[in-house]
Amino acid sequence: MDKVKAVLTGHSRGLGAAIAAELAARGIPTLALARNSAAAGEGLEQVELDLSDTAALAKWLAGDQMATFLAGAGTVLLINNAGMLQPVGPLATQAPEQVARAISLNVAAPLMLAAAVAAVPAAQRRILHVSSGAGRNAYPGWAVYCAGKAALDHHARAAALDNAPGLRICSLAPGVIDTDMQAQIRAADPASFPLRERFEALKQQGQLDTPADCARKLLRFLLSADFGQQPVADLRDV
Repeated sequence: MDKVKAVLTGHSRGLGAAIAAELAARGIPTLALARNSAAAGEGLEQVELDLSDTAALAKWLAGDQMATFLAGAGTVLLINNAGMLQPVGPLATQAPEQVARAISLNVAAPLMLAAAVAAVPAAQRRILHVSSGAGRNAYPGWAVYCAGKAALDHHARAAALDNAPGLRICSLAPGVIDTDMQAQIRAADPASFPLRERFEALKQQGQLDTPADCARKLLRFLLSADFGQQPVADLRDV
């Protein structure tokens, strides 16, 4: 593969931090977007940006930082990893402003970045949405999160039908990973999330993947010839 550069969201912790480390290990320069910076790394250019603020993201995309960073790349990777679980609970308990913030971060930001990367004049553009089984199965208390991940899945399906030259896209469920989000799930009030015991059992039975292992598998798939053959996939099956 020719010169590869990446754009990554939510790199400051969890799976995003592990993906950033894996990109660095592979020598892939990365432009990383998150509310908070992480420790500086080789080949890592960081942008402090609240991705739930769609106006701020639109203003940043109208600038030239991304285009300047990606100049000279033959292959551009976009990894839409940033996301949030809240609000959790029955519909009537969800604050409208929390709903708006979650949809802005989980849906609007990835779709905006995907459109921007699709327009980059590189021979190959590969767009990966980090999705979830919650996008394919409805869970009580997770109406907003499920809807957001389902939106990413359907976006990938529709975008793939464009058959744009040099563009591959996949909405990928990475499996259950031992991150802060899983800790939030296990700490949830059972009244808000009745399936909490199922996720507690996964932790107790050692069935959670580590962020580092997941990042290695995710990058291997993203860079493979198979990426984009199916617009919606599960990392455990590829």
